[in-house]
Amino acid sequence: MGTATPDGRLSAIVTSGGYLLLFVLGALEGLLGAFWYAWTLGPVPIAALGWAVAILLTTFGAAWGMQAATAGLMPAVGWFLAVFILAMPTRGGSVLIINTSPGRWFLYGGTVCVLAGVVASFATQGRARVERRERGRLAGPRHAAPGPPHTPGAPGAPGAPAPRRPGQEPGQ
Repeated sequence: MGTATPDGRLSAIVTSGGYLLLFVLGALEGLLGAFWYAWTLGPVPIAALGWAVAILLTTFGAAWGMQAATAGLMPAVGWFLAVFILAMPTRGGSVLIINTSPGRWFLYGGTVCVLAGVVASFATQGRARVERRERGRLAGPRHAAPGPPHTPGAPGAPGAPAPRRPGQEPGQ
């Protein structure tokens, strides 16, 4: 493993990789769900409801795990792309997700769950960020803990006058 450079390039690479994996996870959930949404238990579309709940938990869990509301967007975007591309008809007129009760529950229920997960991600992470800011530190693992507080006017504090050398006149 590499070491972090002073400007945090390694941290940015790891974070970007995490976002990419979340996008792929959402796309895989959409792909698998598009093939297995039709299982029912009597009239109840169990599989379609299960896939909808899965993407809800994925979007919210991604934001919680990365401590960033935008992380919940990545699986949502991956799911939307996969599902709506797979729901489009081919030139021959075939479709994967057909207009049945399970198909509608998978598409519309999944869409509602994606939106609910993203909204919940922004609501909870935004609130957590405000609480952390009020306690005096920035939100998320990407930010370093604050240094010791400086007293105004103390040597080295921001805005403090520079120390004078012996024999130096004020203003020199």
